[in-house]
Amino acid sequence: MGNFENNRAKLEGRLTENSVAILFAGQAPYKRGDEQYPFSPDRNFYYVTGIERENCIFFMAKTASGITTTLYIPRDNGILAKWVGSNITVEEAREQSEIEQIEFVDSFLKDFGAFLFKHNIKTVYLDLENRDWNASPTASLSFAKELGEKYPAIQLQDLYPIFSDLRLIKDEWELERMRRAMHITEEGFFAMMENARGGMMEYEIEAFFDFVLTKRGVRHKAFQTIAAAGKRSTILHYVENNQQTKDGDLILVDAGAQVGWYNGDITRTFPVSGQFTERQKVIYNIVLSGQKKVIETIQPGVAFSRLNEVLKDHYLIELKKLGLAETMEDITKYYYHGVSHYLGAETHDIGRYMDRDLQEGMVLTVEPGLYIEEWNIGIRIEDDVLVTHDGCEVMTQNMLRTVDEIEAFMAKGRKV
Repeated sequence: MGNFENNRAKLEGRLTENSVAILFAGQAPYKRGDEQYPFSPDRNFYYVTGIERENCIFFMAKTASGITTTLYIPRDNGILAKWVGSNITVEEAREQSEIEQIEFVDSFLKDFGAFLFKHNIKTVYLDLENRDWNASPTASLSFAKELGEKYPAIQLQDLYPIFSDLRLIKDEWELERMRRAMHITEEGFFAMMENARGGMMEYEIEAFFDFVLTKRGVRHKAFQTIAAAGKRSTILHYVENNQQTKDGDLILVDAGAQVGWYNGDITRTFPVSGQFTERQKVIYNIVLSGQKKVIETIQPGVAFSRLNEVLKDHYLIELKKLGLAETMEDITKYYYHGVSHYLGAETHDIGRYMDRDLQEGMVLTVEPGLYIEEWNIGIRIEDDVLVTHDGCEVMTQNMLRTVDEIEAFMAKGRKV
C-alpha cells in the first residue's frame, strides 16, 4: 500500500457509515491583473492524494456498498497550456494518487447530488477550519454554506479534528522529507554564520540562506524568514529584514526549508561580528539551559502544557539572579510565547495543544526565548524534536548550539 493510499485508509476508518468526505485542493488567489500568488495545495487534500495541482477535488464515500473514492481534476486546458503549462492528465493523476476513479471537476456537482440521493447520504464531512471570524471563506466553508441551503437535512461534520489526529503522528516517509528539509536549513544557517559581518544589512545575511536553498533545489521556504538584529530581535515576527547591523549586535534568524511540502524550522541567535559580549553570553546560556531542560522532559505521556511550565520555572530562578524578575508574572515581560508547536506539512502543524499528552511519532519544536528590550537583546534557540518510545530525538542535532561552538565556527570563517 502506497503512502497516500495508506492515509486514505486511515481517513476511511474515521468516517461514519452512510457518509461522504470532500476535500478541495484550493486555488492560488490573484494578486492583480492576470498574476496569481504561488499555489500551495491544501495539506489535508495532499495528505490523502499526493496531488500538487490546484482546482482538484477529493471525494470519499462510506456506504453499505463499500468505499467509493474519486479524484476530480480539471479538463485539458488546450491552448492555455502554452502559457501556463498543461493540466494534469487522467493517467498522471491516477499514477500520483493511486486512485483508480478519475473524473472531471465540471461534473462534480451533478455527480455529488446524484450520489446523495441514490445512497440516502446522511452526513457530509468537510474541512471547516476557521481561525478568524473576518477571514475570507475557504472553498470548504463556501461549499458548506451552499450545501446547507440545498440539503438542509444533511448533517455536516468537521474533518479538521480528524486530520489533526491523523497528521499528528508522522510516518517514516514524512520524517524523511522533514529530515531533508532540516538538513538543508542547517546548511543555510552555517552559510549565514560563516559570512555575517557587522555593517551588513539584515537581508544580506538572509541572502546566504536563500542561496543555499536555491542551490539545493528548494523552491519554497517553510515560512517568511525572520532576520532581526539588535533591538529588533525582541519583536517576535519581525520580517522586514531591511535594517543595517552593527558590530556588537546579535541577529536572531528564524528560518526553514520546505521539501515535498514538509518543513524544517530552526532559530539561532548569533553575533554578527563573531563574538558574544559577556551580557549576551549570560542571557544566551539561560535560554540554552532552558531548552535542555525542556528537551529532557519530552517523552510519551507528558502533558504538552508541561513543557512551558518547565521553562518558566527555570526562567524564574535565573531571572531572579539578574534582578529582572521576582514573580512568575514578571516572566511575561521577557518571555511571551509558547516553547513549542507541532511541525510537519505546516510549520505550525494542525492539532490541539492544551488537552494533549505527547505521543511517540509527534514532531515538535523546542524554542525558548528571552527578549530584553532595554538591553537590546532578543535570543531564541529553536530545534526540531521527534518524540520516541522512551524520550525524544533532536532531529536538528547537527546545528551549532553553544556559545563556544558558535564563536569557534565564526572565527574559522573569518580567517584570511
